[in-house]
Amino acid sequence: MTASRQALLEKRLPELLVEIGEPAPDDLAALFPVPVREVRLEIGFGGGEHLMHRARENPDIGYIGIEPFQNGLAKAVSATETEGLRNVRLHSADAGPFLDWVPAASLSSVDLLYPDPWPKKRHFKRRFVNAQNLERIWRALKPGGRFRFATDIVSYADWTMVEVAGHGGFLFLAERAEDWHRPFPGWPGTRYEAKAMREGRTPVYFTFEKRAEGS
Repeated sequence: MTASRQALLEKRLPELLVEIGEPAPDDLAALFPVPVREVRLEIGFGGGEHLMHRARENPDIGYIGIEPFQNGLAKAVSATETEGLRNVRLHSADAGPFLDWVPAASLSSVDLLYPDPWPKKRHFKRRFVNAQNLERIWRALKPGGRFRFATDIVSYADWTMVEVAGHGGFLFLAERAEDWHRPFPGWPGTRYEAKAMREGRTPVYFTFEKRAEGS
């Protein structure tokens, strides 16, 4: 990280950071300095390409990005500073406790895009998609809210379908195979995705909708 980016991170990150030491506001829109009509979450935003694209695209929607790595945080902070984005907040710790912190039915969507695949079978249990985290996502989403997942790892795609089916609280919004091979609407692409394609891996894009209780 350059010295200038490190200085900017130290100066601006505290203004953008969402801490979970205090109770969450009843309405997460209160976290933003501008009016927003809904709040969306991206878990593990990496370099921030997708997060910043969506924030530019929808200035009336609040975006919270979670990323524990300093370089990713620095890139996000730099983009918000350069472009004057005021509808972005950041969290720099684990996503699980953050999902526990937010009020129930407070998020319109949760994106998990190219998470660490933990490709070795003995490490599968470390994958973010599991019964506990799916329940956290389900609780945090509004009725009809969407959980979007992208990966280029076949075993993680299969794993996710099995875990989501086992949870039972989500409807898979696809009718045919091309539905999950087509990127999400307005998808900007990411550097990681481009690398995966160059190396011959085909991404999948899953969209799940929260079912109401009892449905």
